[in-house]
Amino acid sequence: MPDLKPEMKLVALDREDLVVLSAQLQDAVVRVSDMAFLKADRRFAAVINRFDWQTAETGARPRPAFSRHRAGLRFERVLSAQVSKIDLASKETVLSLLAVEFDMKDDPEGFITLHFSGGGAIRLHVECIEAELKDLGAAWATAAKPVHSESD
Repeated sequence: MPDLKPEMKLVALDREDLVVLSAQLQDAVVRVSDMAFLKADRRFAAVINRFDWQTAETGARPRPAFSRHRAGLRFERVLSAQVSKIDLASKETVLSLLAVEFDMKDDPEGFITLHFSGGGAIRLHVECIEAELKDLGAAWATAAKPVHSESD
């Protein structure tokens, strides 16, 4: 039976919005090849597989399956992007996103950092916070619920 639940669409325009976006992105997985900094467009975009924590935490799911959704993530007004401990040449590497943070430089300018398990990070220098997370289709079942180690 197809998933009839409405698709998620979140927009983040300030630090508080970004906290909500980060919570929805926790444990999303993304291949290196599915991320791009589009310098001419001043955009960072990624196609991710997000874990549905909202359904997992409420128990509103058929047991024992959990679910993931294919989603688009984009950050606008990006001035530059830096990568740490991620091999961009290893296109098939799958990264697990732990959190998204914002550090203000000169209001509203600052740095958005995407933190991945294993210590990898992407740091985006932005004019301001302008982000969107949008589901791209139906969910699919997964038996595994992400578990975090002390080092994450």
